[in-house]
Amino acid sequence: MERAYDLVVRGGTVADGTGAPVYEADIAVKDGRIAAVGEIRGRGAEEIDARGRLVTPGFVDIHTHYDGQATWDAHMQPSSWHGVTTVVMGNCGVGFAPCRPEDHDRLIRLMEGVEDIPFPVLTQGLAWNWESFPDYLDALSQRRFDVDIGAQLPHAALRVYVMGERGAAREAATAADITAMARLAQEAVAAGALGFSTSRTLNHRTSDGQPTPTLTAGEDELTGIAMGLARAGRGVLQVVSDFADPEAEFAMFRRIVEASGRPLSFSLTQAPKAPQAWRRLLDALTEATGAGLPMKAQVCGRPVGILFGLELTLNPFSQHPAYQALAHLPLAERVARLRDPQVRAALLGEGASAASGFAASAARNWDNMYLMGEVPDYEPRPNQTIAAQAQKAGVSPEALALDQLLSNDGRGMLYLPFLNYAEGSLAPSYEMLGHPDAVPGLSDGGAHVGMICDGSFPTSNLTHWTRDRTRGPRFDLEAMVRMQTRDTARAVGLYDRGMLAPGYRADLNIIDYENLALEAPSVAYDLPAGGRRLIQRARGYLATIVAGEITQRDGEPTGALPGRLLRGAQGAPVAMAAE
Repeated sequence: MERAYDLVVRGGTVADGTGAPVYEADIAVKDGRIAAVGEIRGRGAEEIDARGRLVTPGFVDIHTHYDGQATWDAHMQPSSWHGVTTVVMGNCGVGFAPCRPEDHDRLIRLMEGVEDIPFPVLTQGLAWNWESFPDYLDALSQRRFDVDIGAQLPHAALRVYVMGERGAAREAATAADITAMARLAQEAVAAGALGFSTSRTLNHRTSDGQPTPTLTAGEDELTGIAMGLARAGRGVLQVVSDFADPEAEFAMFRRIVEASGRPLSFSLTQAPKAPQAWRRLLDALTEATGAGLPMKAQVCGRPVGILFGLELTLNPFSQHPAYQALAHLPLAERVARLRDPQVRAALLGEGASAASGFAASAARNWDNMYLMGEVPDYEPRPNQTIAAQAQKAGVSPEALALDQLLSNDGRGMLYLPFLNYAEGSLAPSYEMLGHPDAVPGLSDGGAHVGMICDGSFPTSNLTHWTRDRTRGPRFDLEAMVRMQTRDTARAVGLYDRGMLAPGYRADLNIIDYENLALEAPSVAYDLPAGGRRLIQRARGYLATIVAGEITQRDGEPTGALPGRLLRGAQGAPVAMAAE
């Protein structure tokens, strides 16, 4: 007997992405779309009993860096472990197209420096079967994934492609350069790019220490490129900036939006050096959106946190001569040597060889660093810092840190909240997330493989902010689901997903909400050339469904790869007739 539907999810507690109160309903899927929501009489070729389980739209992560991984891997992990069914890559102005053959290494070193993806991984992993950005999209369109993928045109690659060495050296673009970049940007979004991204932060450098080529690009250049999108009539703008002069920088972004009419989002975090600057930017954003300008802040629901470990890019002893003498050894040998009382005493008795810089400061910031436990805590209290715990135990912070690094056979980690934690709580994150012109973002899935593991943001947003937080107010479950489904999808022009309603993409999560939990970060050696990366898994995702196909069951891939490259913005669906 022919079944009426491909899939029916029965009796779940539905948070439909609109922010409306949860309700119990069945959801029927046909041909990759939601066919009906309510009491479904027809049967499905496959059925899932979701009684007592939370059913949500698939999460839409608009700030990732899978630009390389998508060319060699079908699984966009860690994101697809965390209920994400759509990712947007090409953020922060970095990526691999357009690119001439002679600039391959240049773009690899930029990605290596900005996003901490090792040179050998990219050298071996990238096929380089493209030159133009439309070529790159064509190459991706031949591949299949466990999520849908949207791509943005990266400014650094575009600038170097048009200007060559002058672009890399951050020389001012000429009128001819701007015309060429605008034309290529128009072609890119016409071919299916979701938008254009750029970086204006000193934190983004090549692996050789040079600032990103886009750091000082002029307003005329940025406006010219935005007008290329305007001529195409599509595409969003994404920017990250230091906001050294917040008023002037935001005013420039506002003028670009006013001139082009294209939606713009910018990264917003609380920086330790200017812990209240984010408030001024939110005020400026409120004024701009009140004037009808399509602008958003991308914010994150927990600290951007740096992890230190013996397997990772840095640890607090990386610059110590006694450690450097052992750094080349395999992990097991290093651990054995570091446990030797004489080696330990020598290591703890000497200082770092680096007199200044990140490695000598942040990596030993005991007053703001924490032990990463088996149950991650992303809003730890001041009495949990390494400095406080060491004082209580009567040992030095260095000794406590070393013991943690040597735990779990050398796989123990330390956690330094780097952004959004200047005041020792997530109160700023709560205010940012609750702002009507903000959307969750900045997970950087696919990047920072040896220092940061924030691709799990969607899970921590759901668990911490709606269920577990004890240090302040929380969000309603329905609001948080809306934030990272409908709101994020619409922010990048994807109006066909993010809601559970007839006609929408059949992207769903079935979640054991009461037991949803993050596992501790760990290290996997599964990148090209045997490269290592930080990963973080979750428990409680019973099923993730992409375009009507179950891609994950109980946190494990099913082998289904229904995900495709997204070619540009997607319009809202015409509702199907309910059964």
